[in-house]
Amino acid sequence: MASPVPVVFLVDDDASVLKALARLLGTEGVETRTFQSSCAFLDQHDPDLPGCIVLDVAMPGLSGLDLQPLLARAGHVQPIIFISGHSDIRTSVSAMKHGAMDFLTKPFDDRELLSAVADAIERDRAARHDRAALEKIENRLSSLTPRERAVFAQVVVGKLNKQIAASLGIVEKTVKVHRARMMRKMGVRSLAELVQLSDRVGLQPGRQRQAPQRTAVG
Repeated sequence: MASPVPVVFLVDDDASVLKALARLLGTEGVETRTFQSSCAFLDQHDPDLPGCIVLDVAMPGLSGLDLQPLLARAGHVQPIIFISGHSDIRTSVSAMKHGAMDFLTKPFDDRELLSAVADAIERDRAARHDRAALEKIENRLSSLTPRERAVFAQVVVGKLNKQIAASLGIVEKTVKVHRARMMRKMGVRSLAELVQLSDRVGLQPGRQRQAPQRTAVG
């Protein structure tokens, strides 16, 4: 199945700005969706779509700066490019500090925006790829039986089969069986690969990392 086409979500209370941005990005073959308020954006936003958000700083009601932490708390991780009609260092620093990818002051050069959008889309693609890889590893971990998980936890810290057997109160031959099944389920052929997977998900011996929960916005 083909991956969804990246979408640039444009949020600005100025209809003329939205039209100009959509036209500019359209000339580069970039798909856009436009919103004249943060609330309209929240009502229709699909965080599962790849892409980025071009967000005006100052809007009536819920401003762009107000919207940013709401999205972060809800686990919506599409990169944000802020645009503003004023060059305010304090505002730009605050936006970047809270995770914005870029901050552009109007009027900005077309190439500046196109470059920022391209970088944001690429960052989003890489982040989604990493999250998918982590989810795959965690699904493999969840397929392990309690005994296989116990063996896994001791294998990744370098214990030998006979040490694991003594620790779990089973014979070494049984450890070898559980170890082989665990390695097969995890899709690895060596201890080094297994340790890399363990490090990738931040797994501590005997405990699986909990995935973050997504909460509703609005």
